[in-house]
Amino acid sequence: MDHSGHGMNMDLPPFTLGRGLQFSADPFFLIGCVLAVVLYGYAVLRLCRRGDSWPVNRLVFFVIGVLTIALVMCTKLNDYGMVMFSVHMVQHMVISMLSPILLLLGAPVTLALRALPVAARGSKGPRELLLMLLHSRYMKIITHPVFTIPLFIASLYALYFTPLFDFLMGSTAGHLAMMVHFLAVGLVFFWPIMGIDPGPHRPGYLMRMLELFAGMPFHAFFGIALMMASQPMVKVYENPSASLGIDALSDQNAAGGIAWAFSEIPSVLVLVALVFQWYRSEQRTAKRSDRAADRDGDQELQAYNAYLASLQARGQ
Repeated sequence: MDHSGHGMNMDLPPFTLGRGLQFSADPFFLIGCVLAVVLYGYAVLRLCRRGDSWPVNRLVFFVIGVLTIALVMCTKLNDYGMVMFSVHMVQHMVISMLSPILLLLGAPVTLALRALPVAARGSKGPRELLLMLLHSRYMKIITHPVFTIPLFIASLYALYFTPLFDFLMGSTAGHLAMMVHFLAVGLVFFWPIMGIDPGPHRPGYLMRMLELFAGMPFHAFFGIALMMASQPMVKVYENPSASLGIDALSDQNAAGGIAWAFSEIPSVLVLVALVFQWYRSEQRTAKRSDRAADRDGDQELQAYNAYLASLQARGQ
């Protein structure tokens, strides 16, 4: 099995955090991360030049989100992830659950819609094409929970418990495709739940919480299954190099523990974000009601008081 370029054929020394964080860039993800930050920064700069503002916290969230991708794909964590199941699971959890949440909190779609110029009448530019995509039937399907939740679950069970994982790990292209898939699945799963960027599926806040917790237990069950297994379940990690100084089953148990523990972190992050968004939404609704009351002399309250007075008169 050829894993050239990932370190599978290298006799890597025992894993330490210092060794794992050494720079070892995957060109595809390095270029992608740099492009993402440059394009986002350019869009923010366009807004500033025309006198519009963009929340600093969104910029910070997006940049940190890109850095988390670079952390697991442009360091030796990527090399060790090819030979150690536990390190691979860190990559998977970060790129499929933590990175998407941070990127979505950066609201890149909203930024693009504000920064891209409006095309001349009768023509379609990038902004119009993006709007068409957002309102397309395709987007309605891939962001609906009937699609996203099963896909989120299948990305664990159908991948790791079938020969598909070994096949993908057999080539550089397969490994890249798998990591891109993890990121894409995380984005489409959390996008409707986070609800900052516009999209075709926009449920209420309570439904978003239900969607969030519908998928999380399956991560925990997956982790428990790996921890309780009495033999290695993924062929590619069955015979680790002697230079690593690890046992395949112990490494798999560690991978299971990471999958089980990591399912809690994104849940808390998303829940905090949802509660904050809900609170802000209620504040905006209250302000709109106050402004409407100021305009019409609070006719709604006067009508309600008149109704109460009529009830009291009937009772006398």
